[in-house]
Amino acid sequence: MPLTQIFGNLSLWASFPAFLLYYLLYSSFEMNDPEGFITDAETILTEYDFIVIGAGSAGAVVANRLTEISNWNVLLLEAGGDEGMITDIPGAVQLLQRTSIDWKYRTVAQTGACLGFNDNKSNWPRGKILGGSSVLNYMLYVRGNKRDYDDWEAKGNTGWSYDDVLPYFIKSEDNRNPYIAANTKYHGTGGYLTVQEPAWTTPLAAAFVEAGVEMGYENNDGNAAKQTGFMLAQATNRRGRRCSTAKAFLRPIRNRQNLHISMHSHVHKIIIDPVTKQATAVRFEKKGQIYQVNAKKEIIVSAGSVNSPQLLMLSGVGPANHLQSFGIPVIEDLPVGDNLQDHISLGGMVFTVNKPFGSTEARYYTLPALLNYTMNSAGPLASLGGCEGLAWVNTKYADPSGDFPDIEFHFVSGTPASDSGRSIRFNNGVRDDIWEKYYKPVMDKDMWQVIPMLLRPESTGTIRLASSDPYTAPLIDPKYFSKIQDLNVLIEGTKIGLALGKTEAFQKLGSKFYDAIFPGCEQFTPWTDDYWGCFIRHYSQTIYHPAGTCKMGPSTDPTAVVDPQLKVYGIQGLRVVDCSIMPNVVSGNTNAPTIMIGEKASDMIKADWLVTK
Repeated sequence: MPLTQIFGNLSLWASFPAFLLYYLLYSSFEMNDPEGFITDAETILTEYDFIVIGAGSAGAVVANRLTEISNWNVLLLEAGGDEGMITDIPGAVQLLQRTSIDWKYRTVAQTGACLGFNDNKSNWPRGKILGGSSVLNYMLYVRGNKRDYDDWEAKGNTGWSYDDVLPYFIKSEDNRNPYIAANTKYHGTGGYLTVQEPAWTTPLAAAFVEAGVEMGYENNDGNAAKQTGFMLAQATNRRGRRCSTAKAFLRPIRNRQNLHISMHSHVHKIIIDPVTKQATAVRFEKKGQIYQVNAKKEIIVSAGSVNSPQLLMLSGVGPANHLQSFGIPVIEDLPVGDNLQDHISLGGMVFTVNKPFGSTEARYYTLPALLNYTMNSAGPLASLGGCEGLAWVNTKYADPSGDFPDIEFHFVSGTPASDSGRSIRFNNGVRDDIWEKYYKPVMDKDMWQVIPMLLRPESTGTIRLASSDPYTAPLIDPKYFSKIQDLNVLIEGTKIGLALGKTEAFQKLGSKFYDAIFPGCEQFTPWTDDYWGCFIRHYSQTIYHPAGTCKMGPSTDPTAVVDPQLKVYGIQGLRVVDCSIMPNVVSGNTNAPTIMIGEKASDMIKADWLVTK
């Protein structure tokens, strides 16, 4: 097998002894991965019962569940290819962005955010690979808050309350931590998706949880009865390796005769009859050849919160004036691409520690670490790229009436300076002058950071076409901090994060806040709200959770694109099934909720076609 299939983009391995890894990892992975690689469809039929566009966190689930019906044939289209071995390694996660398996999107320039990034733009990694962004992400398994889903239902989305969606979280899950799995009211075993705590953490992870308890928070499972509190990360890991939705939901069924998986297939448009408004076919390009394949029953769009609205607009479904400006015939005038929400955070706030506990490059990429990972799936390379703990806390702005925190902490045993400046600074797009002044002086030091993330942004943005060419990236404008309350909440979350470093749990490790003044904020008195607001506006880090651009809502909601059955308004035979349907982004990371959406949608589709037709 060639190295390119094993590892994917070899340029990622510039800092690795790649040739050694080839022999060590190839033999190990072939023996221990019983599912094996997925074969690209050799034959594409002219017609299928269902066509699923996008093999990501939702699309892979839908393809699996629909092909449980043996007389339904399904075509799953994916613009990228299969995973290589590097994507399996949790500790190599930072090497995946801005590569061939990433769409490499960037936002438009932000006026009040991302000021410390190149061109004032935010890099938005999106997976261009089987498994989608579940291959690029940091593998965190977070469901969100109960009230998120109850609020969806209260807005007219019948069937989407927490009690309605919980069974679908449980259905997917194969939780391999006995003390967590024992809580069968909230967790499942035996599902396709393996969930467990990471195989390796530093002592800083325990200090993080201890610090939270010291501050009055509980150490509890944020995916169970109560979200508020501190916990070790739960992750989509299996045997110390990433468990993407491709590995979980597609590899075990790759030999089903009624499933064709077509990789490297770039969809141009959905064919919709302008008179009947029936979605009939999908046009796509593969290896230079154009295909048009018919769907007898439905077309399911699962291309994600950026690509799903782009594809709908290219197909004539979207804001009429916008489509007309590109000469696209309007089939249905809908607010596609509106309501864009994302979880924004303060990255780059770091602390030193005088113990050898940091996740530095020198500890990750050593021969002993490589051997430990190869033989035992353990050691630093089994960590979640340094992300070891999660917490949900209340600022003074949080609703005091119940368990509805407004800030999530990502605790990381490393910083943008921990990798010798090789990856994270480029992934985030940090300007060279900021790197030189602020991070380079502490490069490769033992450090940690807490990243406060705004859970429920009030600011909303848009996805818009830049061209009628399906190969041109859309215009992404999250409009970060266009609502000032988002900044206010994040400032308060930052101050709670600072307090963590002052706890006895961290002080006994010799932890100290790195108090250099952030470049661009020299005019503000250090540690005041104005200073932190400036810091946040400079290091405005996405946590990679775009949502809401094909909003679900009742027929009375003029901002809705799909109904509570996820059917596109005004179009027959077309659904959207992914994170873009969220009316409001959930209060947590979005991979697990998107998998849940795929599970629930699959049952909806089955109910329609098995019972009534």
